[in-house]
Amino acid sequence: MAARAARPSAEEMAAAAGRTIPDVEGPDLLVLFSGINPSLYSAVTGHHFARPGNRFWPALHGSGFTDRLLHPSEQHLLPALGLGITNVVARATARADELAPEEFVHGGARLAERVARLQPRVLAVLGVTAYRAAFGRPKAQIGRQEESISGVPVWVLPNPSGLNAHFQLPALISEFAALRATIL
Repeated sequence: MAARAARPSAEEMAAAAGRTIPDVEGPDLLVLFSGINPSLYSAVTGHHFARPGNRFWPALHGSGFTDRLLHPSEQHLLPALGLGITNVVARATARADELAPEEFVHGGARLAERVARLQPRVLAVLGVTAYRAAFGRPKAQIGRQEESISGVPVWVLPNPSGLNAHFQLPALISEFAALRATIL
């Protein structure tokens, strides 16, 4: 496992507002995971789902997508496993509720373009509220969606943020595992 850096300072976090971080992508992706947008912590580190308390990495491992728990700094290992990461909205904020509705719509269009270019086997959007806002699907629920994006099937998974109290880690793992079972 990679060495862990010191926690970002309050000044570093404040300065990270509005930054973007590169997508994790590669050819022949099984799943392109799309977060809502980067946290300030992720923007400081340059790693997706980096904030302590985010359950993305434990859910990925617990569901069998990875054979061990990866640290966010090891995100570069994902494409070799057929996994990628992007975001609906590119700019970092302290909380997703800081994003404007039009940012979700614009981000959904950009995400559809990425999906068309990468052609993963599945797009997994992590956050039902973000999916509803980005793609105009107000009644969408967690799980496989009836519609596709750029010809790619879509799954909506719970937001793994520690702020999402509705889904604890065992429930997240169950939802991630349901997706994994359909593609392997």
